[in-house]
Amino acid sequence: MTQLVVGLNTEQLAAVTHGRGPLVVFAGAGSGKTRVITHRVAHLIEQQGVAPWRILAVTFTNKAAREMRERLEKLVPGQAGSLWVGTFHAICARLLRAHAAACGIRKDFVIYDDGDQKAMLTRIVRDLKLDEKKHPPKQIAWRINWAKQEGIAADAFEPADPFERVVAQVYKVYEERMASSSALDFGDLIFRLVHSMRKDPALKRELQARYDHVLVDEFQDVNHVQFALVEALCEVHRNLCVVGDDDQSIYRWRGADRRNILDFRRHFPDAEVVKLEQNYRSTQRILRVAHAVVSRNREREPKRLWTENDEGAAITVIACDDDRDEAGTVVSAMRMLLDAGYTRNDIALLYRIHAQSRVFEEALRQANLPYRVVGGLRFYDRAEVKDLLAYLRVVHNPDDDVSLLRIINVPARGIGKTTVERLMELAARQGCSVFAALGAAAHDGDLSTGTRKKLAGFVQLLDGLRHSAEQGATPAELARTTLHETGYIEALRVEDTPEADSRIENIDEVLNSMEEFQGDSEEPTLAAFLEQVTLETDVARVQADEAITLMTVHAAKGLEFPIVMVAGLEEETFPHRGFESDSDPEELEEERRLAYVAFTRARERLFLSYAQMRRLYGEMKYRRRSRFIDEMPEAELHWVGLRRPSAQPSTRGWHDGDDAGTAWRAAARTPAQQATRGPSERYVDRSEANDVSEIQLGMRVRHTKFGVGQVTAVAQGMPARITVAFPDGTRQIVSTFLTPA
Repeated sequence: MTQLVVGLNTEQLAAVTHGRGPLVVFAGAGSGKTRVITHRVAHLIEQQGVAPWRILAVTFTNKAAREMRERLEKLVPGQAGSLWVGTFHAICARLLRAHAAACGIRKDFVIYDDGDQKAMLTRIVRDLKLDEKKHPPKQIAWRINWAKQEGIAADAFEPADPFERVVAQVYKVYEERMASSSALDFGDLIFRLVHSMRKDPALKRELQARYDHVLVDEFQDVNHVQFALVEALCEVHRNLCVVGDDDQSIYRWRGADRRNILDFRRHFPDAEVVKLEQNYRSTQRILRVAHAVVSRNREREPKRLWTENDEGAAITVIACDDDRDEAGTVVSAMRMLLDAGYTRNDIALLYRIHAQSRVFEEALRQANLPYRVVGGLRFYDRAEVKDLLAYLRVVHNPDDDVSLLRIINVPARGIGKTTVERLMELAARQGCSVFAALGAAAHDGDLSTGTRKKLAGFVQLLDGLRHSAEQGATPAELARTTLHETGYIEALRVEDTPEADSRIENIDEVLNSMEEFQGDSEEPTLAAFLEQVTLETDVARVQADEAITLMTVHAAKGLEFPIVMVAGLEEETFPHRGFESDSDPEELEEERRLAYVAFTRARERLFLSYAQMRRLYGEMKYRRRSRFIDEMPEAELHWVGLRRPSAQPSTRGWHDGDDAGTAWRAAARTPAQQATRGPSERYVDRSEANDVSEIQLGMRVRHTKFGVGQVTAVAQGMPARITVAFPDGTRQIVSTFLTPA
């Protein structure tokens, strides 16, 4: 007994030693919830005599399940292997195979992943003669998966609009074909078991008798059908222990319903409630600012984290000119932290959406700092980014076979695998590129009329794009034309899924990078842009033991780092999109929970950054600082760049004393060093040294390549573009490449 309770605080001990009956544990961030679950399982075995195989412990990820097993093996050596520990999907797959006949399936069923499901639905859409653009298989898959999360079978699906009438039609055919293939998708694994238990009382009684105790981790993330499964399994013995934190419920978009934990006592009125509020991870200041944000949510279980840890350093809030300045400044801060003794593994940069990583990746490469992107691909490795770049490479060089073959049927235009293979054979026989073979194939009488028409249309598309390039279109203009003419963006918009939205954001970020390139480069041509991207993506991928971590806030859940930097704290970035009118309280509350998760990943230092301007859709737009920063107690913050402004945006001004470089240096010091901080140091960056206000009409300026010339026009911008008359002609030059002569 001593081993199982040593080191537990009062609340943890209460949860671990709870006897029979329902128990809900509200476990705040860093409060030791995994420790509680594993010690409770061990206590049930060692002290209450429960057989290991009669305990079911469910979590959400394979990683969490492995960690739980490893801990239990140390607590109850030799017995952890008999426990039922796993994810919802893994447990249900095991039970379905054991009771296949009762569930109306074959024991040797196969499990279709998302790709398999999409392929099946694509075939059905085509067989039903439906328009794939109007009824994208991905969107249909999303609706069917949603129905299964809600426990709605195909014969009970009630369409609410014309699109859902199509979904209902496809759903029925899909289920018939899945049955004939003896296949189940991920949604089926849980839904089919729950559905079978409802139809077959004998099966339900058998499964209920299998377990004496059920424990569920991350209960705030369960959806409707998962809750129904847990409730059904515990209906008789009622020995259900759920652990979670409604303040960390951040998966509403994929069906999670935090009301399952908030309303737990409505389903189980006699449930004992334990709140784990002592945090073992973060400093007091980090917890106070996190609470200040999340406590504004209306629908939450009242609780407040506290800690015996140190007060800690103030939260550093830094204002930047724009997103590129933000990336450069954050990377400079990382260097200072490394100089102060932290390691690269100690530092994590979090952002709200994947597309934000691009400018930080570029800045880290320039600084030669190894990094890893967690929970997503490096920016230029993402499929939609590579698709757009492939189109541009073919426009620049039609003989680029690799790029052409990538986009010949993207988005789908009916040029199938057989046709592509024939093109490649023709190119090989004639010793020419695939593009050259395309021209010949478009008039090949051996091909069907429909195939020739599709090939001719593709050639015409590429010719039109090449004509735009020859007429002087900038890289960004050419990219927009490509996206429009190919229907790439429209196909994603029609798909209307969270994944499609993310892909659109990534494409917008490519356009932003092109606009920046055009503003910075002396020769903003398509060839130069493609060369720059190629050089960036071909940089040796350093697989270092130590690397700075980049990830979205969603991917960071469950992790912790000594240093956490959260970027992009502006309205419409974080909180994401249009919440300024508070028209969607549910979405805004989820954004607050995301912020809470982000902040509480930090153990020692928390840095928050925002940009006054951010490039969106090719234009620099002013941004309002995130309300989350304004909701934090003034005493907890160390401001950099901007002094704490009043409620009126027009009164915001630059602080006279603290600037970016000074504050980052201060942040890298230990708390004791910060207490004895000396006078501010003056920090100057390139944008300040080349202030456009210094360049006037008629002024003589110097350029390293073109020599000395006279300014004839000044076009405002970020950065400004200056028209200069040089001895060999008039040129428009970015201000940062000019100095007074």
